[in-house]
Amino acid sequence: MAAVYFARDEELGRAVAVKVLAEQLAGDDTFRERFLREARVAARLSHPNIVSVFDAGEDDGRPYIVMEYVEGSTLADELQRRERFTPAEAVDVGLQTCAGLTCAHEAGLVHRDVKPGNLLRRTDGVVKIADFGIARAAETTQLTMIGTVLGTAAYLSPEQAAGEQVTAAADLYSLGVVLYEFLTGRTPHTFDSLTDLAKQREAPIAPIRELAVEVPEALEDVVMRCLARNPAYRPASAAELARELEAASPEASTRPMTAETARMPSAGGRRIADRRLWLALAAAVALIGVVLAFALPRHDSGPSTPAVQPVRPGSSPAERARNLAAWLRDHSG
Repeated sequence: MAAVYFARDEELGRAVAVKVLAEQLAGDDTFRERFLREARVAARLSHPNIVSVFDAGEDDGRPYIVMEYVEGSTLADELQRRERFTPAEAVDVGLQTCAGLTCAHEAGLVHRDVKPGNLLRRTDGVVKIADFGIARAAETTQLTMIGTVLGTAAYLSPEQAAGEQVTAAADLYSLGVVLYEFLTGRTPHTFDSLTDLAKQREAPIAPIRELAVEVPEALEDVVMRCLARNPAYRPASAAELARELEAASPEASTRPMTAETARMPSAGGRRIADRRLWLALAAAVALIGVVLAFALPRHDSGPSTPAVQPVRPGSSPAERARNLAAWLRDHSG
């Protein structure tokens, strides 16, 4: 559909990628409209895990878009070199892809072509989704004729292969195919034509652990749910899929730190912090018991001691912990 060139933005002094519509397609109004819509769609999305679109225009009758240059490689290239990924690596890619898809789906956009060739891994490990060229807003009319199949056949959801209504669930199916391939080294179905694809859809998918015994059972369950023929049986959203992947990960998440993730601790980190806070509070309560045993008035003979003031309440666990520390300083002498 297009050629992509490495270029330099002389205005801002940065490397960019320029996608130019193929010459034989430039005169086709349908392709031109689809290509320009890619620029408009992608420009609406701003997320660390999506390739940014900077500009669009036309040169000598050929439309082009200017995009962020991602220094690294596609995951299709990586897969070809390595054959498969470790479960932890697959989960990491899945989490980052889910983050980008969540942004797109919340904007009403379906990518429709999630595959290893459209996932770029930057040299620092950040994964970015590329090529929203056939994405479409869920509420808009399809530019293609009914029944036309877009995308790469091996990664198409059953409803997309049949030319039916495509929703965000189709992207989750495609990501499930990607994760299956990362873990096993092959796609769930193999075929030479769309006719073969239709027949293969009826055949059962080999369980992941039959092909890769090292994959945790919980991770296998999550990926196989993505591959359900009925969209209703897949995870309800990319965000839900991310939660399930993180829970099924064989080790702690190693997602690269970005401006967003730096401000947002992971669920595991929050749970550890919460446990530490409650342990500290429990220890403080025990210490209060010891202090009260000596500080409270006694009912024996002799002069009475003054009553101990209660700990000031707080609006949050952190404030209550500070008030408790101050109380202990005041009453432990």
